Amino acid sequence: MVIGLVAILALITALWLVSLVVRNSSIVDIWWGPAILLVGITYFVADQSVSARGRLILALVALWALRLAAHIGARNIGHGEDFRYAAWRKQYGDAWWYRSYFKVFLLQGVIAWIVALPLFYAITADTPVHLTLVDWAGVLLFALGFCFEAAGDEQLRRFKADPSSKDRVLNAGLWRYTRHPNYFGEAVLWWGLGLIGAATPNGWIGLIGPAIITFLLIRVSGVAMLEKTLKTTKAGYAEYIASTPAFWPGRPRAAPRLID
Repeated sequence: MVIGLVAILALITALWLVSLVVRNSSIVDIWWGPAILLVGITYFVADQSVSARGRLILALVALWALRLAAHIGARNIGHGEDFRYAAWRKQYGDAWWYRSYFKVFLLQGVIAWIVALPLFYAITADTPVHLTLVDWAGVLLFALGFCFEAAGDEQLRRFKADPSSKDRVLNAGLWRYTRHPNYFGEAVLWWGLGLIGAATPNGWIGLIGPAIITFLLIRVSGVAMLEKTLKTTKAGYAEYIASTPAFWPGRPRAAPRLID
């Protein structure tokens, strides 16, 4: 696993140096998926893996990573620094150049390495030789999460591209059943990858990765952080919160009626 950590630290350090030149720390977001893919490729090459399980999980991660990078890149490139990083840049002033390495790049690199734990077990394990029912259950769960995330992202992209959507809240499609279908899909697909890793001896340890990404998406950098901003900046978002589940998809609730 150490070789995977070395690889990802080399990548995020290079990204940090680039961010200093372009004055944009949010470039790290585009590389979240490819960074995890790099970890998987490192394990694959170092182990000289030829197992079906290793090839399978690496292909799934590549599919996820490249789609996510393309989506975030299309959304972010040309639109300046993300508001979160811009706020930190203003807060820390001249010290941000080095603080950004620890607060953004190094932190995300280490988290990505931990999240990628299922890849280590799936790629380096010698047994079981053949794919099992647990592996195929993981593939199905990955497919569900991947489709959910991709569909949610595309629905949001189209909504934002429509001029008539300005100052409105998206509450149709998947966004009618959960306020964050993209985050939900991300968590589900990682549990799918976790199952593939768990099909190997001691691979259950790799479930730490899906557990961490799920916790972060719900409590830290995903739902919690985004909604803290949207509740105060987006008109109608309070009503959306009242009528729609936050993370786990469910039946839309009727918004409470206002009493004069």
